[in-house]
Amino acid sequence: MKKILFIFIVVTFAFVANATEVGQPAPPFTLPALKTDSPTQLKQFTGKVIYLDFWASWCAPCKTSFPLLNKLHQKLKAQGFEVVAVNLDEDKTLGEKFLQEIPVDFTVLRDAKGEWADQYVVESMPTSFIIDKNGIVQKIHHGFTRDDMKELEIKITELLAKK
Repeated sequence: MKKILFIFIVVTFAFVANATEVGQPAPPFTLPALKTDSPTQLKQFTGKVIYLDFWASWCAPCKTSFPLLNKLHQKLKAQGFEVVAVNLDEDKTLGEKFLQEIPVDFTVLRDAKGEWADQYVVESMPTSFIIDKNGIVQKIHHGFTRDDMKELEIKITELLAKK
């Protein structure tokens, strides 16, 4: 029994130790675009402030966040801000239907197997990572309410102002 408990603790610690945390580089990935399946790499956005958002079609807070994130993206894109949304639905058509109802101008990718969601340790929907111009995670945000937007915009604007 002690040996099993020890193995559980070691495995759990290893999992947590590999979690993406504030101050660490964002794990690089290549994922297909939701609509076109064309490969997109996170490193394509190096030099920009990125709001990396893991979401799913069934996520109620995502329906609130997407229009607000789209407005923020339109407002700050010229300053070097990008929203990269990663859909976690296994069925691609669910994500596509969501985007028909709530269209956006920002990049939307697919992680149908959840491999990158696991790498980033996404435990709630949505989970977002604000990544600075150098690819370092500066903030992790779980869930979303309309009131979160002010705090997120302040952090993003602060990072955009840094050289």
